[in-house]
Amino acid sequence: MLKTGFDGGAWLNEPSHWEIDGGTLTVATEAETDFWRETHYGFVHDNGHAYLLPADDGFTVEARIRADYAALYDQAGLLLRLDERRWLKCGVELTDGAPFLSVVATDGRSDWSIAQPFGGLDDVRLRLTVQAGAARIQASRDGERWPMLRLAAVPEAPRYLVGPMACSPTRAGFVAVFSDFSIGPASTDPLHAEA
Repeated sequence: MLKTGFDGGAWLNEPSHWEIDGGTLTVATEAETDFWRETHYGFVHDNGHAYLLPADDGFTVEARIRADYAALYDQAGLLLRLDERRWLKCGVELTDGAPFLSVVATDGRSDWSIAQPFGGLDDVRLRLTVQAGAARIQASRDGERWPMLRLAAVPEAPRYLVGPMACSPTRAGFVAVFSDFSIGPASTDPLHAEA
């Protein structure tokens, strides 16, 4: 069954300024917010903003994300969470002077991968499919073509929390807008699209 909109969600680290208007969630971040565990930097941050909804194993979540990425590590996307040590975030993040599609998978310690399969990342759609210990992350500019960003292992669980995420490690007031949000059955599309 397909669920659309943000009903039934709850904040992890609620920001001071946010609004749900119909099917649109707008978030303004607090300063020094992030999700990260240990790797390279040595610190643990678990204070990013995420509006999370429950989902049973075997689901696909989609969202459209619009934002103006201006400061280092400004980021917006989706968070999949079991607890503070086991989670995955995917979205757009500003690094090396440009926005990149980014995935961080965390099981005790974080890793990080980035890609730029297409431009115009100020308005992008994300798709995250979770089933049987695997997370497939895809992105799209038009909602038609969905190149894969990553296939990642995630801990198997009967239930997860998932939803929009925004962080700004170097400033406050980064604004992200989420719309076209849905959670439904796991996608059965083949792993690789035909040319």
